Amino acid sequence: MRDERVDGICALLKGIETGDPDAVRIIHPTAYIQHNPQTQTGRDGLAALFARLSKTSPRVNVVRAFSDGDFVFGHTEYDFDTQRVGFEVFRFEGDFAVEHWDNIQPRRGPNASGHGMVDGPTDAQDLDRTEANRAIVEGFVQRVLVGGEMSALDSFISPDGYTEHDPEGEDGLPALRDRLHARTAGDQPTHIERLHRVLAQGDFVLAVCEGTRAGLHTAFYDLYRVASGRIVEHWNTVETVPPPDVWQHDNGKF
Repeated sequence: MRDERVDGICALLKGIETGDPDAVRIIHPTAYIQHNPQTQTGRDGLAALFARLSKTSPRVNVVRAFSDGDFVFGHTEYDFDTQRVGFEVFRFEGDFAVEHWDNIQPRRGPNASGHGMVDGPTDAQDLDRTEANRAIVEGFVQRVLVGGEMSALDSFISPDGYTEHDPEGEDGLPALRDRLHARTAGDQPTHIERLHRVLAQGDFVLAVCEGTRAGLHTAFYDLYRVASGRIVEHWNTVETVPPPDVWQHDNGKF
């Protein structure tokens, strides 16, 4: 059965196109916490943003949307003045969304293997394996990406069926291994320093991480698809966190 919260968030995001103030009714009127540093907190601030964006004739497509307890998370593509791809995360209390995080970057690609940033399967499968798949991704992030334990890579990634949607990557375990080695080398390496949250439904698992890239404070959102105990597909967005002096609130990015 389709989750009413998921439907509500999809309708909310489509409200960016119309500017309809009713689109934000799923947002709690007084207790909404915004973590996008450049958007005002509160429902009224969100309605004002939608009204402003709607005048630019935007297009919004929710490619994938999932639920995990009190969380709804979606994978979205936006066509504003430029094309962008993002992840949206909402936390609910009862019928209302009370907190929001996101991570959005310019659309790029296709990559060297011909994959775009959002193509591929969209519906969650293996719902009975949600917790097992969450544990696999959490182990991969903590041990390999945060801990740098490259010898453990083969334990988490499918050796013969790994599909990569990162615009800078390509398919296959060997290519991933080379890329992970390369990104920690040089004068301005990429470091994943902290795993903040792991959200899952069935075979889809979203990891929210914080670190640095090219010396800049960065948010890393990575969506994985897991099959038969191994990661078989990956999508992501990477966004530089703006300096605190331009934030619209003190809630923080994470």
